[in-house]
Amino acid sequence: MRNKWYAFILAAVALALILGACGPAEKEAKEQPAEKVSRLQLIKDRGKVIVGCNAELPGFGYINPSGEFEGFDVDFGKAIAAAVFGDATKIEFRPLTAAERLPALQTGEIDVLLRNTTWTLTRDTANELDWAVVTFYDGQGMMVRKETGWKSFQDMEGATVATTTGTTTEMNLADSFRSRGIDYTPLLFESTQDTNTAYEEGRADAETSDKSQLAALRSAMANPDEHVILDLTMSKEPLGPLTAHGDNQWNDVVRWVCWGMMQAEESGVNSKNVDQMLSSNDPTIRRLLGVEGEAGKNLGLPADFMVKVLKQVGNYAEVYDRHLGPAGINIPRGPNRLWKDGGLLYPMAWR
Repeated sequence: MRNKWYAFILAAVALALILGACGPAEKEAKEQPAEKVSRLQLIKDRGKVIVGCNAELPGFGYINPSGEFEGFDVDFGKAIAAAVFGDATKIEFRPLTAAERLPALQTGEIDVLLRNTTWTLTRDTANELDWAVVTFYDGQGMMVRKETGWKSFQDMEGATVATTTGTTTEMNLADSFRSRGIDYTPLLFESTQDTNTAYEEGRADAETSDKSQLAALRSAMANPDEHVILDLTMSKEPLGPLTAHGDNQWNDVVRWVCWGMMQAEESGVNSKNVDQMLSSNDPTIRRLLGVEGEAGKNLGLPADFMVKVLKQVGNYAEVYDRHLGPAGINIPRGPNRLWKDGGLLYPMAWR
């Protein structure tokens, strides 16, 4: 009986030693999560950046007569592709409605959203999205027919107002009229083009959106001079590119490409003189162009990524002038001037 007892004890000890030797290691292996592939690496492996954009807003994102995407937001997408691949054409544009844009980013259908989207607390938190930077400071306005003679909200009692649904624009419209005790009828559409068509055809008395968007839409109307954008600003609308929560590296890439284009304007570097500027003695320019420093390495990009961006797309001023300035739909830069010129654009320190 005693021998059986000793045998039992020895077997138990042996089992404990075995479990002690390999149990924790096996448990640790099971608990160790699989290494997550970064969004930047997924994009590199895929060979292109997928950008969500507008396809019907002149100046910002639309399809030109040649069937190509064009606009202010589109160029920032091209700049990101140039930074990652050294080639601004390695990009795919996905046209999205206002209602489609946020889910497309949340589900990973697109890598970055560049579609005149306002930075708000709810979108930044509850919707789990991360803005990179503000590329355009805007404000919501109201467009009406000049013949109405309307000047203020009070003149619009009982008006039918067209706007897109699922946007901050819809909420701002309701707040503006409710706070003043003015009755109105909202006419809602999912697409910008349908909204504008309804207004232009007379199904609505007014149309509301960001002032820049109203200016772009008016420029494409059959008789632009018959419409006026009222001197009313209903909200703050900071617009810019955004990515999904959870990948700081990719958000950093988007952010610093945009800031790099602003810094280039501030430093006087553009698509025409960038090669000459490679020999500059200015420390900021040298770091911006990758002549010295480790900006590219820290972002997971080539050292000269901003050289590629500037050569193929240009600095902030070049992009603005091309699409929104006199060569485009002619919106004064206003708050979208550099900080040193009295505007709000303030790129962070390139060091």
